[in-house]
Amino acid sequence: MSEIINDPATAPDARVAALRELVDAGHEVPEFTLESNNHIHTIYSFSPYTPSMACLKGREAGLQVVGSVDHDSIGAAAEMRDAGTILGMGVVTGFEIRVTLHTPQEVAAGTAIFADRKLNNPDSEGVVYMTVQGIPVTARATAEEFLRPIRERRLERTRRMAAAANEILAGLGAPTFDFERDVIGISQYATGGTVTERHLLFAMSEALISGFGRGQSLLDGLAGMGVTVPEKLATVLGDEQNRFLPYDLLGLLKAEYLGEFYEQPRHWDEGGELPDARTVVEFALSIGAIPCYAYLGDVSASPTGDKKAEKFEDAYLDELVVTLREIGFPAITFMPPRNTPEQLERVSRLASENGLIEVSGVDINQPRQVFACPELSEPRFAHLNTSTWAMVAHEMLSNADVTLGLLHPHNPLAELPLNERIERYGKAGPELVAGAEPADVAQSLRIGGFSS
Repeated sequence: MSEIINDPATAPDARVAALRELVDAGHEVPEFTLESNNHIHTIYSFSPYTPSMACLKGREAGLQVVGSVDHDSIGAAAEMRDAGTILGMGVVTGFEIRVTLHTPQEVAAGTAIFADRKLNNPDSEGVVYMTVQGIPVTARATAEEFLRPIRERRLERTRRMAAAANEILAGLGAPTFDFERDVIGISQYATGGTVTERHLLFAMSEALISGFGRGQSLLDGLAGMGVTVPEKLATVLGDEQNRFLPYDLLGLLKAEYLGEFYEQPRHWDEGGELPDARTVVEFALSIGAIPCYAYLGDVSASPTGDKKAEKFEDAYLDELVVTLREIGFPAITFMPPRNTPEQLERVSRLASENGLIEVSGVDINQPRQVFACPELSEPRFAHLNTSTWAMVAHEMLSNADVTLGLLHPHNPLAELPLNERIERYGKAGPELVAGAEPADVAQSLRIGGFSS
């Protein structure tokens, strides 16, 4: 049954039905923890998990809430919500997208102060990752219309990178891959998914493993390509029985080799796939969603294995957060397991000082990662659980009435400070997941319910 649940070739409805059958058969899961994860990728970007399996994995880890944020895609949303409902979990749906922090006009005018700085994107200066979360069901079609042309342009850039990669590999006498079969063919592009650099690197990894073999012969082949393999990773890549080998090799190639053929993404007005941050923030707010800047912070050791030790936005974070507020970002999202206590304290303080919602999540896109986030069980992160449940309530209530969105100007609690709204919505979230009618919860909110 789990094979059906996690089969990308099976229709979403059939995967959800298989999940329901599994639950009805008494599948054992642990007690809920206080943890949640709002940053899960599925097969609609790059991931070994269908939305149904992502929910199941989350539930087996004790999570109360799961959230999907596929790159440039809202394809997982319906299945994620159906699967979460079956498992009794809260669900937050959305997407992740790369944007330029500044417009080309600001760059030309010399006012783009971050245009030549690395922010949260290891591959580009002036380009940032952000999420759009809590998208109401009624806005999914609009979100898909917005994202489709972005995916199309991204596909063509990825196609050009694949051609450049194959040219390099062929010149080295290394195995090549077929873009249509090995890159598009392992994606969900035909059903609303995105083709990403990770799809390309996974195809390259499979080709290299097939051509060089496993174990020491793979390490020798990589050395012949000029790829530096860190000592710790050499043990993993040299293990002939490593069942996650393509994913581990993908991480190495992303960190150490992608630059050999990477084509920088460009702004939409310059023929590229990137909108600017203000455009996406305004679009997200217009459909009743919550746009978030994704804080990365300086990296000393990457938990996902695909980032070098490198400096990002910490040197100018104070200035950056002010700029985010001016652009219109209402929230900042970060990953507690990835950052030091000092980084987390700082980003939390800056969010509070600038009136930004704090959102948490742990990036899931490969099979070695765990869905749990034990940090969220610590008292110092209690507010992150509250904001997660507030987003759950936001999305569920927005489905019933768009004015009930947490940030809607006509929200019945709009006169309250944002942190008070979050507190009340955070208390309403579990009630909604437990089966309370949205109309009843909305009425309770209007008359002062869920207050401290």
